[in-house]
Amino acid sequence: MCTSLGYRDAGGKAYFGRTLELTIDLPYQMAFFPVGFRTRSQVEGHKATEFAARHAMIAVTMPCRLPTPQAPVGLDDLKVLEGLNDRGLTFSLLSYPAAGGTQRSVAMTQAVLSASDLGSWCLGQFATVAEVKAALDAQPVLLVPLAILGGVESPFHYVVHDATGAALVIEFDRGAMKVYDNPVGVMTNGPDFGWHLTNLNNYTFLSNVDKSSARFGDYRAVQPDSGIATAGLPASNTSVGRFVRAAYYAEFTEKAATPDLAVRTLAHVLNNFDRPRGASIDYPGQGGGHMEVAGLDQPQGQAYATEYTCWTSLSDLDRTLFFLRDYKSLNFTRFDLAALADLTEPKVLPFDRLPAEAGDATAALKAASAA
Repeated sequence: MCTSLGYRDAGGKAYFGRTLELTIDLPYQMAFFPVGFRTRSQVEGHKATEFAARHAMIAVTMPCRLPTPQAPVGLDDLKVLEGLNDRGLTFSLLSYPAAGGTQRSVAMTQAVLSASDLGSWCLGQFATVAEVKAALDAQPVLLVPLAILGGVESPFHYVVHDATGAALVIEFDRGAMKVYDNPVGVMTNGPDFGWHLTNLNNYTFLSNVDKSSARFGDYRAVQPDSGIATAGLPASNTSVGRFVRAAYYAEFTEKAATPDLAVRTLAHVLNNFDRPRGASIDYPGQGGGHMEVAGLDQPQGQAYATEYTCWTSLSDLDRTLFFLRDYKSLNFTRFDLAALADLTEPKVLPFDRLPAEAGDATAALKAASAA
């Protein structure tokens, strides 16, 4: 489904990258939201939470509902899946099918935040992981049925990273919200985050040092190639396997000497989690519901479902640069959040209108419409 990880360069500066895998392409849109942009988060039966953005942000968004002739999709319908704000805070949504369940009771008079608006709330209001964590102590957050997923309660968990390298996991597990400091800075999908950390206890033998020779009796065995150090890594693309691999690459990948090299290094790391169509498939009726976000309909006429990397993003948290690559491209398109600082209105650029040649798309986003 998704893999995310943090990375540091030789100077200790923080970077973040993630992939998003589904079996279907969706109407993703790049969006810029300026300081002062107002959000109203409504959960039926409760007082709405309203806030104005203190920080500008750039984000990958998706409509929360399908448009109709009477009600086209507007800015209020766009929900943040992935984003970066002007203080170097990132927010990411990752699939977690076990999220839904019995939620804690919240007084109807108390303003609550829909989990669908966590992205705009985190990026718009806060500069650090510590601020997000403190605010969550006081702000009730509730899962809501998502119309675009056929009414399924938000089947996701969420990760937040900041420019200091700190990381946080916000996880709804069968309805109960839990907030974890993330000491390894990586995340995938199920099981729950605590399980993934415990599972790392089974991989204490991992090292990036090749042991290329050994003696068995009088026979001296010698590896003909480098890379034996990675033999102990899980080979599958399951969330369990990807979590261990992500932790390995985050820990052992060489720390780049410059920010530009660090971004390229992080791109190489994320290439290890890139999935082409057909690498694994699931035929109808064989129990493959685990492959997809619950409630997301498959296109008609497909013989099988296959998860693939719909897009990959990289964030330079110090320079507030955001990089995006979709399935059709081998190279990343760059967005410079600092160069958008003078904008006072939101901007929206659908993925299918991104420049054909990868490069800097900041100007294209700046010239885009507000809806």
